[in-house]
Amino acid sequence: MKAPALHISGDLWLGQVALVRNLGLDFPAGQWSCLLGPSGVGKSTLGRLIAGLAGPFQLQGHCRASDARPLNGRVAMMAQDGQLLPWASVLHNVTIGARLRGQVPDTARARALLDELGLGALATRRPATLSGGQRQRVALARTLIEDCPVVVLDEPFSALDAATRLAMQDLAARMLTGRTVVLITHDPLEAVRLADRAWLLLPDGAETLDLPAPSPPRSYRDETTLAMQARLLARLHGMQPA
Repeated sequence: MKAPALHISGDLWLGQVALVRNLGLDFPAGQWSCLLGPSGVGKSTLGRLIAGLAGPFQLQGHCRASDARPLNGRVAMMAQDGQLLPWASVLHNVTIGARLRGQVPDTARARALLDELGLGALATRRPATLSGGQRQRVALARTLIEDCPVVVLDEPFSALDAATRLAMQDLAARMLTGRTVVLITHDPLEAVRLADRAWLLLPDGAETLDLPAPSPPRSYRDETTLAMQARLLARLHGMQPA
């Protein structure tokens, strides 16, 4: 499996509303790219576009992989709401992709992954019996188990407490080594820790962000990481309505 680079250019529309114009995004192959920006600017819509999901949106432009192959069937996506099956156990939720493809699920691998995520004892539970953070980790496990070269993560750690969030960020960074990852987040520290490249998405385009020199995942204690987080927080705070 060789992960391609992605290139997105053009104008993103939601119905008759232009969300973002003049896009020019290059997501490097095998690296993490991050999209930050105010709510409603189109970050999640871009994620769904990359994943090939249907919706009332369109790109007047191009979304291409560097190997010129279609992205269909090569993208795993973790959506904001997790979209767990309420009637299925944690283990069945994690292995649903294989079942939908008519394959025999690798339950041993799924159980090992659940153990790494601290969910091993919950394999037989249903989503309704789990906390919000536990459900989010199940959705993360379902994404991580897929062997797709491109992965879209939409707010994948938002429901986790601070310590668990850092641990899950490190685990995801390790397990997705070599994949082309598109991370959508509102959390500046998350973006600075994990991204090889990052953009601030605005209605008139995407602004490239200068990231600290150390390779991700960067330490949350590092002074340059914290300084960049502070600058991004100030910038994002200025974009919020008074």
